[in-house]
Amino acid sequence: MSVEKQMSRVAYEQLDKDADRILQLIEVQMENLTMPQCPVFEEVLDTQMFGLSKEINFAVRLGLVDAQDGRAILDHLEVEVSKVHEAYMEREKNRV
Repeated sequence: MSVEKQMSRVAYEQLDKDADRILQLIEVQMENLTMPQCPVFEEVLDTQMFGLSKEINFAVRLGLVDAQDGRAILDHLEVEVSKVHEAYMEREKNRV
């Protein structure tokens, strides 16, 4: 395996690990179904997502990660965040 391909593989693995940490944060939120508009949760999530997007942009600029693949990682996380909001809203609707 060439050094370039190895570096690319390592970059993808690291981005996947960072995305998994954010997913874990989202999953904990879903399990507890605390208010997704909670300022602390939103701030932490926004900071984590921003950091990951910067990591992806850096890896793309270095040619280690395809821009579409990087966007797919962020899109997947955004879908998971939407699920948190939907689950919370459904729970609140059923409480009334």
